[in-house]
Parts: sequence; C-alpha cells; structure tokens
Amino acid sequence: MLQFYFLSVLLNLVVGLILFCSTNKSGELVSADEVAQDSTTQGLQRLLDSRNTHLVLGVLSVLIGLMKLLSVVQNDVPIIGDLLPALAGLCGGFCILIDYYMSNSTVEYTPTGLIQVIYDSRKIIGLFCIVVAVLHFIFPKVLFL
Repeated sequence: MLQFYFLSVLLNLVVGLILFCSTNKSGELVSADEVAQDSTTQGLQRLLDSRNTHLVLGVLSVLIGLMKLLSVVQNDVPIIGDLLPALAGLCGGFCILIDYYMSNSTVEYTPTGLIQVIYDSRKIIGLFCIVVAVLHFIFPKVLFL
C-alpha cells in the first residue's frame, strides 16, 4: 500500500534524524511542559527530545516496519521487496523505545548482549535510517529498497 510506503519513508527519515543528530547526551528526555514553555529556535530540537515524541515515533516506526514486511506495494516482491526500509524502521524504532524506557524507568537498567550493541550504535542506525529513507524515496521499485 502506498500509505505504508509514505509512512515508512517519513518515519525512517525522522527517526534517523533523531538518532543521528541527538544532542541530548545525558539520556534525559524533556517533558511536554518544558517543550510548551520553550519559545526559542531550539523548540524543535526540544520537541524531538520529548518523551511523548519518542514513545509515539518509536511505536509507529516499529508498527510500520512490521507492516512493510507484511504488505506489498503493487507489482513488488513480497517481504524482500521492502526489506531494508522495514529493517530500518524496526531497528530505529527499537532504539527510540530503548531511549524512552531508559529515561523513564525507575529501575536501574543496563542493556546487555544484542540490545547493548544496538543501543551503542544509535548514530550508525540513525544514518542507516536516513540513507534508506532517501534511497527508498528516490528508487521505489528497486529490490530490497
């Protein structure tokens, strides 16, 4: 479906930008009240560092990634036709959700194993999401894109 194609490109781009350009090194996300009070030019950056924004974008990105695996754009190959955009959405959404969980959890959590590898390579996954989103937009019928 074309709706999932558009949402995949848009969410991969936004999630990639959040992961790659994040200036929030402390791991603390800001609340919605702090975003509403900020009227400077940094308001957009603070909105992208918002807890609610991370939750919504993470969940949507994972859901659209799953739907890209299940739904096929007209005359495309099932599953592998949109494999990279689906994987980018799943990985990017997972990274955003890990950030959300770690900033809101009252229990001390240190990721281990595969989760630690994914969490430590957020900038690389963000760049991967951006590249896949741009390539998926420019070349919609290419296999794996």
